[in-house]
Amino acid sequence: MASSRWTISILAAALTVTVGAAPALAITCNHSQSFASWLEGMKRNAVAAGVSSRTVANVLSGVSYDPAIVRRDRARSVFAQSFLQFSGRMVSGYRMKHGRAKLKKYASTFNRIEKEFGVPGPVIVGFWGLETDFGVNTGKSPIIGALATLAYDCRRPEVFRDQLIAALKIIDRGDLRRDQLIGAWAGELGQTQFLPTHYLEFGVDYDGDGRVDLRSSEADVLASTANLLRHYGWRRGEPWLEEVSVPAELPWHEAELTIRHPRAQWAKWGVRRRGGERLPADNVPAALLLPMGRHGPAFLAYPNFDVYTQWNQSLVYATTAAYYATRLAGAPRYDKGKSGIPTYGLNETRQLQQLLSRHGYDVGEADGIIGEQTRQAIRQAQIKYGLPADSYPSDELIARLRQDG
Repeated sequence: MASSRWTISILAAALTVTVGAAPALAITCNHSQSFASWLEGMKRNAVAAGVSSRTVANVLSGVSYDPAIVRRDRARSVFAQSFLQFSGRMVSGYRMKHGRAKLKKYASTFNRIEKEFGVPGPVIVGFWGLETDFGVNTGKSPIIGALATLAYDCRRPEVFRDQLIAALKIIDRGDLRRDQLIGAWAGELGQTQFLPTHYLEFGVDYDGDGRVDLRSSEADVLASTANLLRHYGWRRGEPWLEEVSVPAELPWHEAELTIRHPRAQWAKWGVRRRGGERLPADNVPAALLLPMGRHGPAFLAYPNFDVYTQWNQSLVYATTAAYYATRLAGAPRYDKGKSGIPTYGLNETRQLQQLLSRHGYDVGEADGIIGEQTRQAIRQAQIKYGLPADSYPSDELIARLRQDG
């Protein structure tokens, strides 16, 4: 799936809808030196960073600038679907069937990994399935050329220079050959799409062959994924996401990922487990997550859910990945909630963002994505107008904003 970790996400075409770049991204670079001259300086920088001269000469010689990579970087890859649309497509029968089969096939490996890293198998398999369909679709771009092009380009050169040097170190260390560094166009590689810097720092040689191979060694892939999740803060033995049912009336402004209450408080407000069972009246902290608003699916998001939003900052992706893991762990399909929940496409969402911005709410860039900033702005506007503040758009909110100019 190629989810870049330094922005909201750079996502592979299989999982996203690519639309034309916004005018603000139509950047024209006036380089003071040619790509060839820049590459010579990059070679010196790589050696200074600890890459062997031999690797630098063998790998970077002959690398050329690829304008097609820059065009892809200028394009905007986003989730244009709602949570119901995206999760309905991604948590498919195929992924359920194959995910369960992987859990069974590698059961002893997952048991060992959970003891060592604290991350359960369904969580790892969830990312494995969503990112590359269990290693089937890892990308087709030569990583070195792509990273060199993006490191020379003007938009985010410092980010990609670090990734290029890390990719050279992967080769230098003997983990992969240059011809094996094939992955996503923005530099992610392997069966769970690691950035080269993460590959170096968190890759684990779990099959004991003396190298980290995140392309072909399932043991290395699974343990390395667990190691990265542990780095993101995974808490051993704790839940991550639990479907719940919510009452018709609730202090909806409390339904926000940044607001956590003990389960006892959610129980007092009438939140119950799926099926009507009472929540434990304990102090376990949880946030109420309503990805489609108060009429859609409802979840308690526990501290481990933060790991999902670190892996990928898109709330649609993070919720889908966490939900997929709960399904693999035995949970039923979610309750879709009330029929006819409105969905808002890219252009409609952009217009809503422009309205919110006009009224003084900070939505960041009006990009057509209902991200965290936009959800916060929606919530603030809902509170102002006395509407249920569930952080999800509604025709009524849009009408009130238009009415007020």
